[in-house]
Amino acid sequence: MDDTRELAMFPLGSVLFPAMPLALKVFEPRYLQMLQDVMPDETSEFGIVLIERGQEVGGGEKRFDLGTIAQIADLKVADGYLALIGEGTRRIEVVEWLAEDPYPRARVRELPPLAWDEDEQDRRAQTEALVRRTLARASEYEDLAWSPGVQLSDDPVDALWQLAAIAPLGPLDQIGLLRCATSRELLDAIFTATQDAGEILDARGPV
Repeated sequence: MDDTRELAMFPLGSVLFPAMPLALKVFEPRYLQMLQDVMPDETSEFGIVLIERGQEVGGGEKRFDLGTIAQIADLKVADGYLALIGEGTRRIEVVEWLAEDPYPRARVRELPPLAWDEDEQDRRAQTEALVRRTLARASEYEDLAWSPGVQLSDDPVDALWQLAAIAPLGPLDQIGLLRCATSRELLDAIFTATQDAGEILDARGPV
């Protein structure tokens, strides 16, 4: 049984996680056409993948084969572009890239959702504390998208993905987190990557 489907795709220079917001300024004709095509659908969905090499504008970039489905929540006309607000929902793997006229498309397969295990509660608390401490440390050097006190979802799986998203990590570390198959694997990966990021901050010394 074929469990793949065709999906419009939007390669970006950043990683989108499930349960995280997405804000985009859309101005390229190909993606304006994409939005026109997907908006009438009941789900109004498209895929986000990280660009491995190349640029967001103009095409021709090399992309990772893992991403997240974004669902459109709001779309407004602005000065010269469309302002899109969406949310990451489910993870996907790209099985095959299709013809890109008029915009990128791919055959994708949805990855199984994570299952929460209550036995991981202590590990989750430990990891969250480390992420918040490291965020506070990193905020001494630069303005961050997320504050150390940002509130996470009451849903434990959504909160795990949000924890992965707010950790002060680069996109290559983030794509590794997105690949995790279990809640424990994700928690351990967040902890290790955040610990490494903290050691780099410590090496920089005081502000």
